[in-house]
Amino acid sequence: MGSEASSRSNDSNGSKLRAGIIGCGKISGIYMENGNKFSSMELTACADLDLQRAKEQAERYGIAKVYSPDELLADPEIDLIINLTIPAVHAEINLKALEAGKHVYVEKPLAVSLEEGRQVLDLARSRGLLVGCAPETFMGAGIQTALRLIESGAIGRPVGATAFMMSGGHEGWHPDPEFYYAAGGGPMFDMGPYYLTALVQLLGPIRSIAGMTGAALEERTITSEKKRGQKIPVEIPTHVTGLLQFESGAIGTMITSFDIFGGSSLPRLEIYGTEGSLEVPDPNTFGGPVRYRRRGEREWSEVPLVEGYTENTRGIGPADLAAAWLNKRPHRASGELAYHVLEAMWAFHYSSDRQSFYQMESSCTRPAPLPLEQELYTLD
Repeated sequence: MGSEASSRSNDSNGSKLRAGIIGCGKISGIYMENGNKFSSMELTACADLDLQRAKEQAERYGIAKVYSPDELLADPEIDLIINLTIPAVHAEINLKALEAGKHVYVEKPLAVSLEEGRQVLDLARSRGLLVGCAPETFMGAGIQTALRLIESGAIGRPVGATAFMMSGGHEGWHPDPEFYYAAGGGPMFDMGPYYLTALVQLLGPIRSIAGMTGAALEERTITSEKKRGQKIPVEIPTHVTGLLQFESGAIGTMITSFDIFGGSSLPRLEIYGTEGSLEVPDPNTFGGPVRYRRRGEREWSEVPLVEGYTENTRGIGPADLAAAWLNKRPHRASGELAYHVLEAMWAFHYSSDRQSFYQMESSCTRPAPLPLEQELYTLD
């Protein structure tokens, strides 16, 4: 079945890859809403361990087929699995999809451990299949505008960056927040991928990291309605901070935290160059604003966004993977990029535990900018 699926996809230049979603939880809605907007991909099926939940999502978004996860993996008509399960089983589903001869795109992170992440990439390479991973928000008009400003020399040579994700945690709004405080969760593994992926897009791969970690509370109380009053044991660090040195020589400062209970006025993401500073929009969004201030200027200037994706366009990642396969080009939200980000996230914890700098073993290629002339929802 694996060779059949790969051969069919490879010969279908100019057509679409047929995709199926495994995991019909909260995040699945936006993927289903956008799943059939792109020219490269057709969303035809969904699956969940809770079959009723899968049926409800299929009816809501007009998805033709509803399966159990194993049934979806066995469908020879599915070329691409979009894996939206919880982080603890990301690698398991990724590996099953690849074993079934299908490309896979997974919500962040790529896997919980580096060993599992490497297994996924190695299997994909051996099978001649593609792996992609969220976040794809760096393909939005906001970060694409910031990228072009940097590449145009608007702030000179980048020398520094700050990235701050300051939050009080998810137990106040998420219906099932337990996994955020278990292995594979925490602020770095939950939100770090957005910030680190944006930094790699803007500054290139990371060379070394120094980190410190901690946790303010040993237990959290759920205040969202579904499980109000239930207690969650905190099994992972909930405040992660440190320094990054990029291969380009730029140095970054980063904090991701679920321990900020009184709010924060720190910027989300800024890049500092020899000729000015750049304010990058929230990397968990696709739009703006983008502002910069050159050396000697007193005011920040807002920059018009490049033509592109400004609304929530989750689904552009697997669609770009499908287009890359069909057009024989590299995809942007690649497994190699996701593995580099996964290693960086682990590096903060590793460095903190051992009180030493961590030297990155992986690297990656900076994703290519989206073509300015490309029509929306087309990724040829």
